Amino acid sequence: MSDRNIYLKTIPVPEAVATAINSLDREKLIKTEIIPVHEALGRVTAKAVTARCSSPTYHSAAMDGYAVKSNTTFTAREGQPVSLIKNDKCIPINTGNPLPDGMDAVIMIEHIVDNGDSIIIETPAFPWQHVRRIGEDIVATEMLLPRNHTISSFDIGALLSAGIFDLNVYEKVRMTFIPTGDEILPFADRPTPRPGQVIESNSQVYKSLAAGIDIEFKATAPVNDKEDLLLEAVSKALEESHIVVVGAGSSAGSKDFTSRVFEKVGTLLVHGIAVMPGKPTVLGTAGGKLLVGAPGYPVSAVVCFEDVLTPIISWLSSKNAPERTKVQVRLARRTPSKPGLEEIVRLAVGKVGEEHIGVPLSRGAGMITTLTKAQGFTRIAADSEGVELNDTIEVELFSKRAALDKIIMHVGSHDNTIDLLGDLLMGAKTPLRLVSTHAGSMGGLTALKNNMALFAGAHLFDPESKDFNFPFLHKYLPDLEVNVINLAIRHQGFIVPKGNPQKITGIESLGNGDINFINRQRGAGTRILFDYHMNKAGLNPDTIMGYSREEYTHMAVAANILTGAADCGLGIFAAAKALDLDFIPLAHERYDLVIPCKYLNDPRMTALINLIKSDEVKNAINKLGGYETTLTGQEMKPGMGLG
Repeated sequence: MSDRNIYLKTIPVPEAVATAINSLDREKLIKTEIIPVHEALGRVTAKAVTARCSSPTYHSAAMDGYAVKSNTTFTAREGQPVSLIKNDKCIPINTGNPLPDGMDAVIMIEHIVDNGDSIIIETPAFPWQHVRRIGEDIVATEMLLPRNHTISSFDIGALLSAGIFDLNVYEKVRMTFIPTGDEILPFADRPTPRPGQVIESNSQVYKSLAAGIDIEFKATAPVNDKEDLLLEAVSKALEESHIVVVGAGSSAGSKDFTSRVFEKVGTLLVHGIAVMPGKPTVLGTAGGKLLVGAPGYPVSAVVCFEDVLTPIISWLSSKNAPERTKVQVRLARRTPSKPGLEEIVRLAVGKVGEEHIGVPLSRGAGMITTLTKAQGFTRIAADSEGVELNDTIEVELFSKRAALDKIIMHVGSHDNTIDLLGDLLMGAKTPLRLVSTHAGSMGGLTALKNNMALFAGAHLFDPESKDFNFPFLHKYLPDLEVNVINLAIRHQGFIVPKGNPQKITGIESLGNGDINFINRQRGAGTRILFDYHMNKAGLNPDTIMGYSREEYTHMAVAANILTGAADCGLGIFAAAKALDLDFIPLAHERYDLVIPCKYLNDPRMTALINLIKSDEVKNAINKLGGYETTLTGQEMKPGMGLG
């Protein structure tokens, strides 16, 4: 037998779901049980429910007032009042009280004149006026709910009102998740992973997703990459669960045993689905139960749950599959895609002007943070080569549509102070979420030009004028009226390992080609600053090792230094400080926020600007280190330089 598995056939997701459903017998697999009605929220009725009692069970007053026999009031007219003696011809009554014998109507307290021992009325009462009659809402023996009905909060009230205290429902679908891998560390141990180790998290993502569709979930301890151990774990899980999910081991590697184990315990149905991420999904059955091989990469695992497992579980539960809110979005960046597989792309989405804008996020299947940053996702069809800039696409949202109105879209240069603003905005009385896309300073100006962001962070230095940002605004945004507000003056320099083992003193140290440098992306202000000093020092990019290697944030540059992937990189002092690295200063620069004037009256931008002008922000920025706040909150003008 080969050490590697071969994909049987990659099939579309709907076909994979249908294959699994057609291989399961829901009636045999999912049993019924009797539970208390008050605990039945979200459960599904196994048979029709009929009322035991009527509601109300007696004729009752629907208003506060006086109960009367209606025919004693028929002669009442305006100017020709009728007097009714209390406790004889009329009886005081409160809402909900039983209607006294012989009475068939209620006159509201507001429509009588109290005359001591009697009341006076000028309007007749008609039979059953303001009376809730027996069975007005529910009649005993009538059907209240049909089978396969999902119980709501309101249903519980109706059932109890009808004297139903126990309910015959389908049992909850039970799922067991088995994490696998020699490299997996149990999260409950709170470990610090060494190289080659990862903290297991997919089980808890699945647990949370399972809670959202009301199924019972349990996870086992991680199982090492040994086929006999996985076989034992799967066999045990099948004894107590309807669905067994094996986390990781579903691909075609030499230690991916999932498909072989499924064949040993049952029948392998699907090995590979035509979607990215999520392609290595495996489906099978054993003893009438569902087997699932979920990919190990977090985003792929989520796609497996939401696109494959959720519709199967919904069918097993006799429920409709949940549907996400969808919105039309204009795409902020061209997004190519490889034909042959449907691709799911996560996006940051927010409202800019009168339309929704979507910025594609990184597409790596292992990047779980793209899900925390995204407001939704779009699907690129298998026969498409991608979507173009400014295309209108359909996005499925992770939250309600109204949440997009509380998002502030930022595209531009990355800085730790932007993250700081994001935290402070969420802590405000009216929380706002700052969504930031790191596209570099020039990318931010392009986004403003295309009306795809509410503001952009920029720190573009013009060597000729020695000014920041304005020369570039005049060149690239000549027709856009903007307001430029300073956020901070920041210290840029070379981030190096603790102790500076390479003895780097400045940019001249990179000239001999022995220093492994990590650069920022084209269009980033930091890249422009580096190129200026590189040219000033007479250096050639061809002689600088790593010049073409790019990162998109200061923290990513610092992480490369911390892990030894690079010897140095240009970045801000705050990033070096955050990871306890050393820093060789190179220059001070002005980091400004560029805001189109047409958005200045937007309540979101008003809140942002007021925050920037506050002492709270200045104090918080100063605590980061490597910043000066002498200009923070001030409107900048051309030629101001560093003030």
